[in-house]
Amino acid sequence: MDAPPVCSDPTCWFLVQGDKLVVHRRGETVELPTGADPHAWGLPITQTHYLGKLRYAGHAVDCFTAQLDAAAPLGEAWLAENLRQLYGPLGDMWFQVAGRALQIVDWDRTHRFCGRCGHGMEPTPHERAKKCPQCGLSSYPRISPAIIVAVTREVNGVTELLLARNHRFPAGRYSILAGFVEPGESLEECVVREVAEEVGVRVDHIRYVASQPWPFPNSLMLGFTAAYAGGEITLEEAEIADAQWFRADNLPQLPPRPSIARRLIDAFIAEHGPHAQPQTWG
Repeated sequence: MDAPPVCSDPTCWFLVQGDKLVVHRRGETVELPTGADPHAWGLPITQTHYLGKLRYAGHAVDCFTAQLDAAAPLGEAWLAENLRQLYGPLGDMWFQVAGRALQIVDWDRTHRFCGRCGHGMEPTPHERAKKCPQCGLSSYPRISPAIIVAVTREVNGVTELLLARNHRFPAGRYSILAGFVEPGESLEECVVREVAEEVGVRVDHIRYVASQPWPFPNSLMLGFTAAYAGGEITLEEAEIADAQWFRADNLPQLPPRPSIARRLIDAFIAEHGPHAQPQTWG
């Protein structure tokens, strides 16, 4: 993707070192760096990419990403942080653009050579792609679709939500079930399979709700709801440490709010909790 001949003033930069975002320290806060020339900051920049133009609140800001040498020191004015920890300082909009930056840098870094013949890849003019000059294979940034589903059941007039603990979760945290879509599989088939594989439960009445780009490292999370259709909880023990049904007024520790998992759980709480309100998704 080509940058425009004249960029906005200021331009916004998303600096990536390894799998971390580099931000400018401002006392106890952090800021995204801005400016026309990233080399002016004296940072070890090895590659840049134009991300696009972000339009918000009557403004249009051109955004770029720059890859930094992984081993080079940054200096006290800069902080390299995992993107998950920057959601609060960045907010939804900038967090999403930062995720785009990390994914594009990761794609550029991992597709330097052709996967078919091993020749060096070259950028394709005017689009986000690389092409092998030897065999003609084209490569585009990859997106890995994954489903995430809030499964509910009704017991004695009370609606319960199925939550599970992955072995990798922090102690005490539960979330709804998720998994990657396999080749040749529809999203609905993936929902059915993942729930059955992870907790041994059958589901039906599958409904799409919303999606969220999730750059860890390149997922697109597709959120669903589903209704319990039978079966007893049987754990896939290699992945799932525990799974239980929970009422809206008796939930365990939950995932953080940037995630679509938390959005789906919050929607369940809002609908079935003690102060239930209708939910809308935008």
